[in-house]
Amino acid sequence: MEARVSQSLQLSSWIKSDKVVRKPGGCLRFSVKWNEKLMHRTVISCHLQPRKANRRVALKVSCSSHNVQASVLESECITASTDEIETLKNKSEEVEEYLDGRCIYLVGMMGSGKTTVGRILAETLGYSFFDCDRLIEQAVGGTTVAEIFKLHGESFFRDNETEVLHKLSAMHRLVVSTGGGAVVRPINWRHMHKGISVWLDVPLDALAKRITAEGTKSRPLLHEESGDIYDKTLKRLTTLMETRGANYANASARVSLENIAVKKGKDVCHITPTEITLEVLIQIENLKKQESVVVL
Repeated sequence: MEARVSQSLQLSSWIKSDKVVRKPGGCLRFSVKWNEKLMHRTVISCHLQPRKANRRVALKVSCSSHNVQASVLESECITASTDEIETLKNKSEEVEEYLDGRCIYLVGMMGSGKTTVGRILAETLGYSFFDCDRLIEQAVGGTTVAEIFKLHGESFFRDNETEVLHKLSAMHRLVVSTGGGAVVRPINWRHMHKGISVWLDVPLDALAKRITAEGTKSRPLLHEESGDIYDKTLKRLTTLMETRGANYANASARVSLENIAVKKGKDVCHITPTEITLEVLIQIENLKKQESVVVL
């Protein structure tokens, strides 16, 4: 089945108008050729709401265009200090030329924070944000990932995932949150290597705690078995990591939450999405430095 990505999501970027071709049934596909001038724009807005008590602000990230409601693409409020926001902005300016509009793909285990960090990163860079899982859900008529696995199987889901990554890889200035298993297929890496991939590496015990707190119903690869939910979640995550660990290592850069915790002198579970986003930018900057050394 061809991945069918809804208009409200595919148009949330700078897209030249003839790049999008309507197909029967209301879905869209990307044409091969670019036009010279016409483009469709999505606005990513940031609203800062001061909180005088602790000098922190609520960073509200939302996406919209003149044809698409912001609610369709989801908004999220994230608390960050004004200093953190300024640091993020400065660091983003330092890597902007190096990125040159290339897409950034966030990879990692389920629950590693790819979606939350991706939204902050996209807002900071002035990029658009896409969540592969949400795109696939939209393509299958709003069916959840868990339901897709149950009704059609994992292979069906992975085929659609590959098609979505293929289409996104033809675009620019995107931050893409990928599914936890997207790294297994080599063809997906061919698409992601057109941009920069970043692995969010979170200790498994911290992941298990986070997923257990959120609930496992939306995680199709976490079996509904009897026993302690934390123990069985940690066991399953360990098995998945043994299978995927080498695949995650194919990423252009690695962001280790353990390393961030050491630098910040805090527990991994207390690291904020803003701190992780800053580390993503730092690791991208390190890529720039490494390539400069190679050139010299």
